Amino acid sequence: MDLPEIKINVRTAYVEDRSSPDDNRYFFAYSIKIANNGDISAQLISRHWVITDAENNQQEVRGDGVVGKQPLITPGTTFEYTSGTFLATPVGTMHGSYQMKSSNGDVFNTEIKPFLLSFPRTLH
Repeated sequence: MDLPEIKINVRTAYVEDRSSPDDNRYFFAYSIKIANNGDISAQLISRHWVITDAENNQQEVRGDGVVGKQPLITPGTTFEYTSGTFLATPVGTMHGSYQMKSSNGDVFNTEIKPFLLSFPRTLH
């Protein structure tokens, strides 16, 4: 099985104007850059996220594509998008995977390693 070489880069930001700490609602934006460093194209079919707050409450999100799209990422190109999530605590983590299909028909998962969501000045 000849699979594309997919690299995931994540940036996060606390979004103050969409948050309400007094109501335990903290909104975090995350920007994802998906790079295809391989020799064959890959289409992002679906996503699976596990979002965990500081009290170890988890929510899972599954769905087709990302931000309403199922992008085809050709060799040497990237696809970037920004989305967001609410947490009930000022700190949490996310991790997950993208199900992808290569141009030769192989279906595979690309892991998204855990990343931190943190209210500014929460961690030292």
